[in-house]
Amino acid sequence: MCPGGASPPESAYIDAMDEPRIAPRHRTLKAGTIEFGGGGIDCTVRNISETGAALEVVTPLFIPDRFTLFVPSQQLKRPCHIVWRKEKRIGIAFD
Repeated sequence: MCPGGASPPESAYIDAMDEPRIAPRHRTLKAGTIEFGGGGIDCTVRNISETGAALEVVTPLFIPDRFTLFVPSQQLKRPCHIVWRKEKRIGIAFD
């Protein structure tokens, strides 16, 4: 409830992919690679912050819980782990 007993505006309700974050994420559209076990799977980085990112993949199946994200255009290579999986998207936190 908001002060005075009023209900919060509908925009105050957010789904699991938009929960409050430690660091703000910035929308992007960058090619990346999910690297693990000597191989890699292509992905698209849809948003990114200092603490994590949302990735779009062909399928979230067969992607391990922990891997290294490589984004050549940002010279980024960081170990991470999956926080959530939803259809063709996965949310990751950097280790």
